[in-house]
Amino acid sequence: MFTFILWCILLVLCWPLAIAAIILYPFVWLMLLPFRLMGIAVEGVLELLKSLVMLPARVLKGR
Repeated sequence: MFTFILWCILLVLCWPLAIAAIILYPFVWLMLLPFRLMGIAVEGVLELLKSLVMLPARVLKGR
């Protein structure tokens, strides 16, 4: 909602820039998508490593 309000303000102040932002936004989103996917993969690997390191403590702790 906040982003929409900012865009409306930009539309009033400088409408060509607001129209360019609306047109370019999907392309920027598509270009950043691989970085998001890589971030998800790296986060998963780090969680796996964390669980492997913490496994002996969880096994020894018991119930």
